[in-house]
Amino acid sequence: MIRPTAFGGALTALATVAAGVFLAAAVNSSPAVAAGTGTGYLHTNGNQIVDSTGATVRLTGINWFGMETDNKTFHGLWSSNPWRGQLDTMARLGYNTLRVPYSNDALKPGATATGINDFVNPDLVGLSPLQILDKVIDYAGSKGMRIILDRHRPTAAGQSPLWYTSTVSEATWINDWKMLAQRYAGNPTVIGADLHNEPHAEGTNPAATGACWGCGDTTRDWRLAAERAGNAILGVQPNWLIFVEGVSCPSGGLSNVWDNDPSNDEDCGWWGGNLSKAGEFPVRLSMANRLVYSPHEYATSVYRQTWFDAPDYPANMPAIWDKYFGYLYKQNIAPIMMGEFGSTLADPKDRVWLERLMAYTGTGVSGMSFTYWSWNPNSGDTGGIALDDWTNVNTTKQAILQPYLIAPSGGGPTGGPTGGPTGVPTGGPTGGPTTPPPGACTASYRQVNAWPGGFQGEVTVKNTGAAAVNPWSVTWSWPSGVTLGSGWNATVTQSGTTVTAAAPGHAPALPAGGSITVGFTANGTASAPGTLKLNGASC
Repeated sequence: MIRPTAFGGALTALATVAAGVFLAAAVNSSPAVAAGTGTGYLHTNGNQIVDSTGATVRLTGINWFGMETDNKTFHGLWSSNPWRGQLDTMARLGYNTLRVPYSNDALKPGATATGINDFVNPDLVGLSPLQILDKVIDYAGSKGMRIILDRHRPTAAGQSPLWYTSTVSEATWINDWKMLAQRYAGNPTVIGADLHNEPHAEGTNPAATGACWGCGDTTRDWRLAAERAGNAILGVQPNWLIFVEGVSCPSGGLSNVWDNDPSNDEDCGWWGGNLSKAGEFPVRLSMANRLVYSPHEYATSVYRQTWFDAPDYPANMPAIWDKYFGYLYKQNIAPIMMGEFGSTLADPKDRVWLERLMAYTGTGVSGMSFTYWSWNPNSGDTGGIALDDWTNVNTTKQAILQPYLIAPSGGGPTGGPTGGPTGVPTGGPTGGPTTPPPGACTASYRQVNAWPGGFQGEVTVKNTGAAAVNPWSVTWSWPSGVTLGSGWNATVTQSGTTVTAAAPGHAPALPAGGSITVGFTANGTASAPGTLKLNGASC
């Protein structure tokens, strides 16, 4: 329904609910199942998302917000956890897709990114918001993750009921989308456009001024606007998926609760969550097999909708979800990618809600896709998967989501939790390590950056032996006084002057001929690592 600012906060919407009958979720089967997020660009086939080979793909992702705020870039870049380390954790936990909210302000020439810890993330200093986005996309892609871009706000000041405002025109909205489509053309990591976040009602009927669905008014009909923008994007980048959210009230206005006539009250849902009219008034795109409907769904920590206090809660919820979006999936009309859902879980009802919602999406690769809100802990009315240190994880939430996550290729585990450094599974090798004979590895070092009192570097080690090293471990020495700040692509620790980079759980083996690059920041005088070894063998 809402999208928190950097400081949290919530907006409310009036909603009523009509009870329905529970229908078991229909699950389509596919002759092929893709590993992770598949190969090449994605398209649709009935209610499934498939890759370039036709194999079924399920997007099980997470939102990382901040680019839509005054910071104009990802939040948490101020923390002690490097930006790559945060993406490493997301992939390791099993999130295969990243939804990136932005505002048009962040795309303007001269836009400046703020809130960056230049000690931890020196490689981001001086970059524009788009240049930082480029780096995140490249690194996420290297981990097998996909990216969905989300036009979250016209300006950093806040959300809007319509896709345009008095200062940001429809033409600007569409032209910025075309620019992004051109910028990332040829990069299949970026798979599509979530056209506008949470269109919703405004004004009281009959004087509605907000987003409607199927009303035919070109200034308010979100379905028609989605067609205009979606077709403009496909004209530039025909391989993208077009993600279309719902509205809150199909009329685009709020019911007059003071007229004492319930028969006039409209059935409304969450902002962006009501796709009840999409069956009657479908989005029509110029290219087939590109449309994905993307509802939002929340719990009591955002707003206490009437259905949460119904006497038959939570048994009433599947019928509500059927009505607002699930029917599109069950009737094989189009795929569903639930773009936002989340809660603090402070109310016990919310935990039940999350458990039932995940079950409703279905298990396995043919279930509904989703991107959880959010990675960020600073979402005021939901909290995040990351805790306040932006490093450790809310294990209660993660345990509920884990059985439904399909890790990116090489990104992490699929299925239930069994432990790990943050209380969530990372998998792990079996058997003892293999040690290459002396001379079976080579190593190189690159100093990426340096500043007074510290530096950033990368160690690359290649296994030149004939067999895989499993699990691998790289060690090196530093002069006295040089201490580790942070590391990524491995679990990096220091004891005395010896630094150890141990294989992450999702990639324990270093194959013959394979290389691994370990990045780090360090405190002290910039110094090249000495005595580099792979599993005890000098390189």
